Amino acid sequence: MLTTGCSMVRQADEAKIAWLDYRPSGLELDVEVFPFADLWRRATPAAIRATYRYTFPMLICVTEGTSTQLVDFEPVACAAGSLLVLRPGQVHSFGSGEGWDGWLILFRAEFLPALAETNSELLPVLGLDRLPNHLSLPAADFAAVTEVIGRMEKDAREDISSTLLHPLLRHQLCGLLLRLSVLHDRQTGAEAVHSRGHKRYAQFRTLVEQNYAAWHQVAAYASALGCTQRSLTRAAAQATGRTAKQVIAARIALEAKRLLAHTDLPIYLVAGSLGFDEATNFSKFFKREAGCTPAEFQQRHE
Repeated sequence: MLTTGCSMVRQADEAKIAWLDYRPSGLELDVEVFPFADLWRRATPAAIRATYRYTFPMLICVTEGTSTQLVDFEPVACAAGSLLVLRPGQVHSFGSGEGWDGWLILFRAEFLPALAETNSELLPVLGLDRLPNHLSLPAADFAAVTEVIGRMEKDAREDISSTLLHPLLRHQLCGLLLRLSVLHDRQTGAEAVHSRGHKRYAQFRTLVEQNYAAWHQVAAYASALGCTQRSLTRAAAQATGRTAKQVIAARIALEAKRLLAHTDLPIYLVAGSLGFDEATNFSKFFKREAGCTPAEFQQRHE
């Protein structure tokens, strides 16, 4: 299970919410599949409504009802057919937690095959970064996805030795992610997803994730990718509708929000950790990106 009810309450009562670790209950598995309704039996409503930052990936598949969940401070309207993809480090809240049910799939990040373990044909599609935060699937596709999830949940409860159960669940999870990648390609348009510009943008996003605190300029990323700033900006615009500069700024601002809301770091240390020499420059940047000052944002999340 995600964690025990009492530990969720302790974290929810803190002014700044700590990272939430993967703590399975029952079988010591590297992946867990269970209905959201089970969470109500293990935790308090306050703990469920709280905001957490996870150390592990999680998939949320809404099977009935509606809810508005928060992913990195942005509301996401969910209904039957919605699938949320949460990655380590993201900030998430179930919202009220009422009026809906669905499946939760939690797993250790290392449960997915490592680069050295995976056939090269699978590498482009197994990464969670290929998937959006929110997928909305039509009924037929959604039925195929929930069938796989239901099979995983049943197999996890079977009397199977861990030496067989772990690889079985691992292959099923990989199969699920492959299916989601296929469905996402179908919705987006496979030609666009596999275009040269899209691949360049994917490489750019990986570099941004690794270097956003140190590289604030488009030139640094273009140099690392061996392309011009103009071609990189064009690739970003085609993939997201935003310029490369805007993508970099949005990632820095997101990390600033995470640190301001979920740590006790003073603003000047947040600024320094994100590569700003002066806290005043950081405050100007943050207000431009977030529409409020860092101090105001902190106060809203106390």
